[in-house]
Amino acid sequence: MPKDTSIKSVLIIGSGPIIIGQACEFDYAGSQAARSLKEEGIEVILINSNPATIMTDPSMADHVYLKPLNTKSIIEILKAHPNIDAVLPTMGGQTALNLCLEAEEKGIWEDFNVRLIGVDINAINITEDREQFKQLLEKIEIPAAPAKIANSFLKGKEIAQEFGFPLVIRPSFTLGGTGAAFVYKEEEFDELLTRGLEASPIHEVLIDKALFGWKEYELELLRDKNDNVVIICSIENMDPMGIHTGDSITVAPAMTLSDSTYQRMRDMAIKMMRSIGNFAGGCNVQFAVSPDEKEDIVAIEINPRVSRSSALASKATGYPIAKIASKLALGYHLDELMNQITKSTSAYFEPTLDYVIVKIPRWNFDKFDGADRRLGLQMKSVGEVMGIGRSFQEALHKATQSLEIKRNGLGADGKGYTNYEQIIEKLTNASWDRVFVIYDAIQMGIPLSRINEITNIDMWFLKQYEELYILEKEISTYTIDTLPKELLLEAKQKGFADRQIAHMMGCLESEVYKKRDEMGVNRVYKLVDTCAAEFKAKTPYYYSTFEAEIEKADGTRYVDNESTVTDKKKVIVLGSGPNRIGQGIEFDYSCVHGVLAASECGYETIMINCNPETVSTDFDTADKLYFEPVFWEHIYDIIRHEKPEGVIVQLGGQTALKLAEKLDRYGIKILGTSYEALDLAEDRGRFSELLSDLKIPFPKFGVAESAEEASKLADTLDFPLLVRPSYVLGGQGMKIVINKKELEEHVIDLLKSIPGNKLLLDHYLDGAIEAEADAICDGEDVYIIGIMEHIEPCGVHSGDSNATLPPFNLGEFVMQQIKDHTKKIAVALKTVGLINIQFAIKDDTVYIIEANPRASRTVPFIAKAYGEPYVNYATKVMLGEKKVKDFTFNPQLNGYAIKQPVFSFNKFPGVNKKLGPEMKSTGESILFIEDLKDDQFYELYSRRKMYLSR
Repeated sequence: MPKDTSIKSVLIIGSGPIIIGQACEFDYAGSQAARSLKEEGIEVILINSNPATIMTDPSMADHVYLKPLNTKSIIEILKAHPNIDAVLPTMGGQTALNLCLEAEEKGIWEDFNVRLIGVDINAINITEDREQFKQLLEKIEIPAAPAKIANSFLKGKEIAQEFGFPLVIRPSFTLGGTGAAFVYKEEEFDELLTRGLEASPIHEVLIDKALFGWKEYELELLRDKNDNVVIICSIENMDPMGIHTGDSITVAPAMTLSDSTYQRMRDMAIKMMRSIGNFAGGCNVQFAVSPDEKEDIVAIEINPRVSRSSALASKATGYPIAKIASKLALGYHLDELMNQITKSTSAYFEPTLDYVIVKIPRWNFDKFDGADRRLGLQMKSVGEVMGIGRSFQEALHKATQSLEIKRNGLGADGKGYTNYEQIIEKLTNASWDRVFVIYDAIQMGIPLSRINEITNIDMWFLKQYEELYILEKEISTYTIDTLPKELLLEAKQKGFADRQIAHMMGCLESEVYKKRDEMGVNRVYKLVDTCAAEFKAKTPYYYSTFEAEIEKADGTRYVDNESTVTDKKKVIVLGSGPNRIGQGIEFDYSCVHGVLAASECGYETIMINCNPETVSTDFDTADKLYFEPVFWEHIYDIIRHEKPEGVIVQLGGQTALKLAEKLDRYGIKILGTSYEALDLAEDRGRFSELLSDLKIPFPKFGVAESAEEASKLADTLDFPLLVRPSYVLGGQGMKIVINKKELEEHVIDLLKSIPGNKLLLDHYLDGAIEAEADAICDGEDVYIIGIMEHIEPCGVHSGDSNATLPPFNLGEFVMQQIKDHTKKIAVALKTVGLINIQFAIKDDTVYIIEANPRASRTVPFIAKAYGEPYVNYATKVMLGEKKVKDFTFNPQLNGYAIKQPVFSFNKFPGVNKKLGPEMKSTGESILFIEDLKDDQFYELYSRRKMYLSR
């Protein structure tokens, strides 16, 4: 049966600002859904309040509403578009599902004659209401952990008495494990039960017997109207039950399941999906499996929507789950749709993987002082990376190299733990760096059986680790001159970086690279093709690996490289790596627009990134996608292979910028602003000299490289002082100090975590107003795309401030200074592309805080507020295709737009919520107001100084 032709207009609900537990995977899903529906000639109306994403780009839908996600907004949209036939709520995570439920309860869908597609209300209710779900599992005879519902404190106490400890508390209708907890001891129970009841919107929790040490698995499913079901991907958590899947290291396909158990799991998942309502779309099912030979299976939960794992499964298999799910929601059957990658097989054909993927979460505990860093049922990570390799070991290494935490992979970098007690503690209480600690434990000689006993991580994974360590020991016995080719090839096949191999032998990374080149141990690129090369793939989506040479009958030897280089002029865009605080989805937005603009200029576009949650790593965003770590060795090999005209670094945040120096040193052309200019802006001392030459005021400052130097400087600068390191993002390590004791403590602390860094000490302009400007410059002319005034005073990081566009109380004299300074600095830095400058205003004088000649966090916000494609324009300037004067700028904004930060403090009970120079927000929303009399503006302004912390 083809699609339902009565559906001509669809409303997609987005997921709102990025928070821990609901990140940019839903931006990816929503973007795919919008494109998928538009392909079918359907009018797409979209609501989402997040300005930083591609999903809310005007090109994504016929009508984009940047409005708060509430039923008031829904009613406004339905009144403005009486032709909307259906709503698709499964692409916006829990936020969209909860809003959909609320609208159903209020009768809104019925009032406007709008039907639900992709899921039904019954399915949402059954899967979200723990009691209904439990009853369903009993009815369809699927095993579940012993559990009971409590909707009062007293009932919870009774259940705990009956079950005994350890227990799990799971609140109903929450996201990212909010409020969920393991209860090991009776004395912890009261507080955790209260927290769980408060976290649930219906004040209900499920209390179940803890399945300690059981293995955890997920299956991603799709079902059509005809009840056909495909399983897209099996995912195994390396971490056992007890750690939220968003905080677990996960591996696809499942590695340690026997085939018979996998078949039982498949059957259970299909049975569960078919029993939760009559709908067509995607589903995620989670199971626990006993770690003994019986392999008992217990169902944990089912989510009738696309999820974090479905974004991962899409990137792991190349099968675009959200895209196909949207078409199924329209009534298509799986066997009527094409596999998007092969273009010759049906979407009913289940993907097969001839490679392994490993996902590792990315945490930001350093931003939450006093946070409990142990991992548990409540998700705490802010992003994730994925590595693709021919073996688990290679994929694991590539994922660890993608994290950007100054590690080069597992072991062999001199940064491991060597204290026995510390290692045991980190293994016992699962820590964010346990993936590295396992290696340290093996290196120390702790037996695998003991590591398995402490962590419950399957022996298969631990043996893989052990093999890596044995190989490291063997290589360490050689020098660069005596290392045999077989051993070098084996190390590279297992994912060791050149830097690690150099560390093992005490030589330079460049020497290992040279040796590899001489021996012909070079990367080859393989296609991610969904069908293990059984059918030809038409989509250029690649990962790298190493292969032994193959000898032909005529004696010639070769390695099989599936990435064919064309003779077109090419441009590489470096992505922004994993999401974290200070570098979020706004840089992915910029990268995607950069790719599209370069394509419009006739370039073949090549994207390099390792973040599975984003649109930039969609297989059809760029002409070629290399799903690889944004890590020097990988990038350099791709550049040597592809020979591009140049590389764009200013769209991928600090991740890409950090590689500019290496690119410059190796003679690779940086498109847009040169490395010299980027470095000048980053080097606080040199930048201040430039400002002096330009006669532009800046706060009194000094540079220190030790606590002693800092103390001497303080005598001339006057407290309060703002202390900040060079070359960091998101205000990392910035702090306002008010006396010498605080100064000394902070400087010592900083130099311990960022050794060799130059620290800048500024006199902090107490009570100043903060503003910022973004501009496009072609080296000569400058166009200011937006000037924003922060509602909070100077001292709160710009990413944590409510920013108003245009400014609301800066006089003409101050505005003129901002414009003049912006233009002077942009030209003096020889900026080609984007630049962001931050200002402090005191006594009608505008001081410069810093300048960043790159895409900033605020560019997408300004582009959405004014309705102009600024990144597209800036990219064309970087490529030298256009000058600033070639564009006709026509910004449209009635009233004001306010960028509102959103925080995820609820994931870290007991953490200091005060704001200061170090960024803590995880996302943002946009608020449009007509004038300054608006109640919401008044409330924000009245609270502006409340959170300022020193």
